Amino acid sequence: MASQALPARGARLGRAVAPGLMSATLHTSRQREHDARATVRAVVLALPGGDALSTRRRSPMAAAVMWPLARHLVREGLADGVAAHVVHYRFRGWNGGHAHPAEDADWAVSEAVRRYGDVPVCLVGMDMGARAALHAAGHPAVNSVVALAPWLPGGPEPEPVRQLAGRRVLLVHGTDDDSTDPDLSYRLAERAKKANRDVCRFEVHSDGHGLHQHRAEVFALTADFVLGSLLDRPFARPVADALAAPPPLGLKMPLAAGFGRSLRH
Repeated sequence: MASQALPARGARLGRAVAPGLMSATLHTSRQREHDARATVRAVVLALPGGDALSTRRRSPMAAAVMWPLARHLVREGLADGVAAHVVHYRFRGWNGGHAHPAEDADWAVSEAVRRYGDVPVCLVGMDMGARAALHAAGHPAVNSVVALAPWLPGGPEPEPVRQLAGRRVLLVHGTDDDSTDPDLSYRLAERAKKANRDVCRFEVHSDGHGLHQHRAEVFALTADFVLGSLLDRPFARPVADALAAPPPLGLKMPLAAGFGRSLRH
């Protein structure tokens, strides 16, 4: 479809993610006052999945998938001023060379800086959103990227990795993912690691595309990496080891059952 025929609508940030599981209407007045006074020191932008080709409106279901993880990250980082938004794309599809979600992610970073000032931003994406996060990492405000079950179509043209230089990058993939190829995310991580030592990749054994079987561990791993990157907190030992290890060890790190329940050491 020619670009001039595309619907005229813009990307936007969803409302700020609440820290708890309750809706905004159920917040106590004390919580609302705290939210109003809170100083935002870092921002997480959650990027949902989508389709390869589509100019339909964004998928509400895909956006809803990102809410529990975004809430978890805000809850874990609330005392340190972490805010989060789910990004609403212009279109549901990647759409070939248009790479609309990557453009929208780049816009969203600029919008976060406009709203909150000179704060570090972490892009956390799932599926197509993970690819968008990786592509948009070159924005000057981006501090780190998390790519969960990234959709990387492969083909003769390799995915770009130069924009990942100077960022901390975490990829997470289920070994039984039959929707997106874990081998492609390994190969991208391997290429990125050559130019940027701050790249690691965890494998979730026996889990599929949605990473549902080990959701608690995936949430804990993501929070450890995101808050460690944004707030300069020390990483948990497995994350620190994965970042320090050369390929293939640091790029095929198994996500241990119970990650996040044990004390840091």
